[in-house]
Amino acid sequence: MTDANKSSANQVLIAIDIAKQSHDAVIAWPSGRTKAVKIANSLAGYERLISYADTDPRSLCVAFEPTADYHRNIAYWLQAHGVHCCLVSSLACARAREMLFKTWDKHDRKDAHVILYLMQQSLMQPFYDPLVAETMDIQELSNTYHQISLARTRCQHSLVNHYLTLYFPEMERYLHNSRSEWFCRLLLRYPTPRSITRHKPAAFVKHAWDVVGRKVAKQRFLEELYETAASSIGLPVDPTSLAVRTFKLQLERYLTLSLQRSELEKTADNILLQRDDYRLLRTLPGVGPVIALMIIAESGDLKRFRHYRQYLNFCGFNLSAAQSGQQQGRYQLSKRGNARLRYAYWLAAVSATRQRENSFRYKYECYIRDDPDNADLKRKARVAVATKMARVAHALVKQNTDYRGFYEFGHGT
Repeated sequence: MTDANKSSANQVLIAIDIAKQSHDAVIAWPSGRTKAVKIANSLAGYERLISYADTDPRSLCVAFEPTADYHRNIAYWLQAHGVHCCLVSSLACARAREMLFKTWDKHDRKDAHVILYLMQQSLMQPFYDPLVAETMDIQELSNTYHQISLARTRCQHSLVNHYLTLYFPEMERYLHNSRSEWFCRLLLRYPTPRSITRHKPAAFVKHAWDVVGRKVAKQRFLEELYETAASSIGLPVDPTSLAVRTFKLQLERYLTLSLQRSELEKTADNILLQRDDYRLLRTLPGVGPVIALMIIAESGDLKRFRHYRQYLNFCGFNLSAAQSGQQQGRYQLSKRGNARLRYAYWLAAVSATRQRENSFRYKYECYIRDDPDNADLKRKARVAVATKMARVAHALVKQNTDYRGFYEFGHGT
């Protein structure tokens, strides 16, 4: 990542406090004169802001605190007109506001002055626009996949903890993984034990044969399911009742979300196959199409981070400790970074440590060697592996090379 921007002597600084309907801005000229303005979140408002500065847009430096996605529109418009845009940390704004004003209260005009103070101290970072960097499609694909996965998980919990508990509690033991869509199709046709037992055993096996999918010992499974339904403790509701219809509605919603998720996975794989960074990330143990999609969407171009420590800071994998006098705090993860990126590497670490043999599993086993049953030690080991995976991923993309397993052991590191 490029160095923090230092305001030159002839640069006009503009600090903007972002809001939904209007923005508060403070303009500071090199002479020391400042002006506070309020502009609408519209094209006319953006043009007014440039006219207030009364200078070449290329000599302007604008900074703002990221606020949901409200800052994206004005940032793109300003960059398109040659304005240099930067971000300031929300945490830095909060600490600077307490220091400057010695009060907990805040308002938009005050926040704009706090952002200006941080700009004057060069405490800002360049704004990375996914649309300009041509990664917006990937980012939106990842965000949509995340939202659909969340909705699907909530729907599954509702099915298991509410509907099955009431109508067919014994059926839950057949749900072995979250991708068993045959399970929902079977429930859609036979939502209650009564809908099964109203058939003869042979007739039920014949009618349900094509629903359960490719299962080993299908005949035995269906006969066992019939016996389970006959001794079920589920509520004796009518299969045609309104309660069962709502149950089926949730099952249909779950299948729809599953289909949408599968389509997004195929779309992501087709789009990303053309990218070199995707191909390189896929060589990492534990990194599949979805995790690679999350890494690229949240990181953008990994080559913009000049050193892997900058990338670890961006992820929130850097270590920090509080020290005062003779007291030295314990070093721990700062977590001041991209939470979804940390989550992606955590998933990759869990997957890699479950594989048979790779350097990440070796690191994990070395970490827990003294106390293999310690759950807290296992968690720390997975975090250490996730951190290493982030460092290796950055190196692979930056050096444009595939992952080579156990390469580091041959070089004394």
